[in-house]
Amino acid sequence: MSELFTPFRLGPIELRNRTLRSAAFENMCTGNKPSQMLKDYHVSVARGGIGMTTVAYCSVDRSGVSFDGQLYVHDEIKKDLKDLTDAIHAEGAKVSIQLGHCGNMTHFYTCGNRIPVGASTGINLYSPTFARGLRKDEIAEIVKHFGEAVDFCRECGFDCVEIHAGHGYLISQFLSPYTNHRRDEYGGSLQNRMRFMNEVLDEVMKHAGDDMAVIVKTNMFDGFKKGLQVEECLTVAKEIEKHGVHGIVLSAGFVSKAPMVILGGAMPLKTLAWYMNPWTFWWLKMGLALAGRLLIPTVPYHELYFLETAKRFRKELKLPLIYVGGVQSRANCETVLSEGFDLMQMGHVLIHDPAFVNKMKEEGMDCRSGCLRSNYCVGRMYTLEMKCHHCVENMPSKLRKEIEEAEKVNSKNLGLS
Repeated sequence: MSELFTPFRLGPIELRNRTLRSAAFENMCTGNKPSQMLKDYHVSVARGGIGMTTVAYCSVDRSGVSFDGQLYVHDEIKKDLKDLTDAIHAEGAKVSIQLGHCGNMTHFYTCGNRIPVGASTGINLYSPTFARGLRKDEIAEIVKHFGEAVDFCRECGFDCVEIHAGHGYLISQFLSPYTNHRRDEYGGSLQNRMRFMNEVLDEVMKHAGDDMAVIVKTNMFDGFKKGLQVEECLTVAKEIEKHGVHGIVLSAGFVSKAPMVILGGAMPLKTLAWYMNPWTFWWLKMGLALAGRLLIPTVPYHELYFLETAKRFRKELKLPLIYVGGVQSRANCETVLSEGFDLMQMGHVLIHDPAFVNKMKEEGMDCRSGCLRSNYCVGRMYTLEMKCHHCVENMPSKLRKEIEEAEKVNSKNLGLS
C-alpha cells in the first residue's frame, strides 16, 4: 500500500492517512455561528476519506473577524461545534480548526463596532478601511486570547489547532515589513517583528499541553517586492520550529496585496461582482470594474505550484512539514511524499468532490480531480456559501462563460488540452 494511506502521528494524535483538508474559507457561519451546512460539508469530507479536516477560519475574539460568515471564540457556539466534531469523529477522521486574527482586513461593523486594528496604523486598500496600530496592552490581550482559544477548542472536541501566521493576517502583518512600521520592540528588525508570533506560540503551546496537536500556517514568501522574501521566511519557519509545534503548513501570498499567489489562476471578477450586494459593496464593484486585474493580478496556475520553494524548507527544517498548493491527483500526492513531506493539504479538489481521497484509493495512479481551477468557488465565497460551479443551477450565462474561459486556460497549463 502507498505511504499515502498509512497512519501518521502528528504530535499527540494519529491520523488515518496523510491527507488534510486545508482551511479554505467556507462562509457557512452566518451571524458568526456554525450552520448545519458547515457540519454537513465537513462530515462529507470525513466520509470521503480525509485524514483530518480543518474548519476555517475562527478568530480568537470578535475584533479579528473579517466576514459575517466566520466564527469567533464565544460560548454561544460551543454546543454546535461539539456536535460538528462528534459527527466528524464518527466517520473516522480527525478535525482541526484554524485560529487567527485578521488584523486590518475587516470593517467597523464586522469586527464589533470598533476601528480595525493591525500591526501599524494605516489604510488597507483591499478592504478598504482605516486601521490603527495595536497598543502594547492590546497585544498582550490578543496573545492571551490565543491561549484561551486553544482551551475552548479542546472543549469543543477538536483534535488540533492550526495557527494562521501567513497570508497577511495579524501575525503576518507583524512579520512583514510591508505592514509593520512600528518603532518599538515589535517593529524594525526581523527578530523584533517575530516577537508577537513568538508570544502567541508560547501561549498556544502552554495551553495545548500534551493532548492537542498544534500546526502553524506560515508564508514561504509574501509574493511582492516590499514583503517577506524566502530567506526571511526560512528564518521565521526555524523560529516556529523552536516552539515545539507539531507541524508547519508551507504557503505563500498576501490577501491584501498578492491574493492569487495563494490560490493560483485568475480571480473570477465577474463572479465576484455578481454576488456582491450592490448597496453594501458598490465601491468595491466599481473598483473591480475599473481596475480589477490591477488590484487582483492573475498568477498562472500549474500543479504543485509551491513545491520547488517548499523543498528548500524541507532541507532546513526537521519537524513534520505539510505541503499545500496545487494537489490535483494521486500522482501529485505521491510526488509530495517522495520529496520528504509528511502530509498534504488540499482545498479546491474537496470542494469539487468531498470523496476525492477515497477515489484516489480506489482508482490508483489514474485518479485526477475534475477541478480545473476556475476559482468560481473563491469568487462566490466572499458573499455566499462555498460551492463548486457544477453544483449551481441556473447560473447566469456570463458567469458560465467566465468559468469556461478560465478552465480552457488552465487545461492548457496542465497539459490536458
